[in-house]
Amino acid sequence: MFVGESKHTLDAKRRIAVPRRFQSELGRGVDDERAAIVTRGFEGCLFLFSEDGFEQVLQRLKTRAFGGPEERKMQRLFFANTHRCPLDKAGRLLLPEKLCEVAQLEREIVLVGVAERAEIWSERVWEQYQNQHGADFDRLDNVLCGDGEAPPGEE
Repeated sequence: MFVGESKHTLDAKRRIAVPRRFQSELGRGVDDERAAIVTRGFEGCLFLFSEDGFEQVLQRLKTRAFGGPEERKMQRLFFANTHRCPLDKAGRLLLPEKLCEVAQLEREIVLVGVAERAEIWSERVWEQYQNQHGADFDRLDNVLCGDGEAPPGEE
């Protein structure tokens, strides 16, 4: 599980050091290489998944070729901006230039653990997001704790 927040520096080659606690969540592939799946996220961040975690996301996505124009649009935008990024021996991840531009990544970035994924934010954008939404935390208790209704099938 990806949890916690840590600040990092994006170097001139667009590499970031992945914290060891996140590296252990990535696991190792058949080639004994650690890699992450990085894709465009929402609200101005990038999503970082383990390969297994990304497979679980794929199972939840509808990938029907003829699902309708909105579904096809999302599939195209999502998968065109998805990259498998191996970690180097120093535990650094090379981020694709296009994704860095989309997420407005500058030198200072923040990695945020969000359960099955981590998010990569520009420190400036992350601070703006927290300033704008931080006061909503107590009001969002029903998202975390539920609204008191039993899940479907458990009445």
